[in-house]
Amino acid sequence: MKILFVCLGNICRSPAGENVLNHLITQQQLDSEFNGSKRTPLFVDSAGTANYHSGSLPDSRMIRTLESRNINVTGCARQFTLQDFKDFDLILTMDYSNYEDVISLTSDKELQAKVKPFASLLTEHDDDFIPDPYTDGQAGFDYVVDLMFDGCSQLLKQINNG
Repeated sequence: MKILFVCLGNICRSPAGENVLNHLITQQQLDSEFNGSKRTPLFVDSAGTANYHSGSLPDSRMIRTLESRNINVTGCARQFTLQDFKDFDLILTMDYSNYEDVISLTSDKELQAKVKPFASLLTEHDDDFIPDPYTDGQAGFDYVVDLMFDGCSQLLKQINNG
């Protein structure tokens, strides 16, 4: 299964989702569980709806926040493309604007059905969207990572039960 996290610039929220999910996959040894089995391995990536930061590393504040929780940070910013609809099985958007920007790129209902709001996975938080921490200071970055752990944990439960 291929999962893509999408936010605006691909330097805060979506790389947080990508790296938290990869961390949980490794922590739960799901990467080795798929080797030698009939299950498809999980592949995780992230993108932005805008190309403001293409080629850049995640925001240094997000890197510090993730690393403070012993999460290895990888990836660099890129813009979402039409090809992503074909390459990914699940596209998780961080807010309503990201959702609308992504689904507006195609009229194909089957491809649009791959797009889901990440907040729909949350069980420990009541947020309808993932707030952009870019101007919120450290508390905003910490909160986004908390949301990522909540939603990514639920996503893995769904995948494991599915």
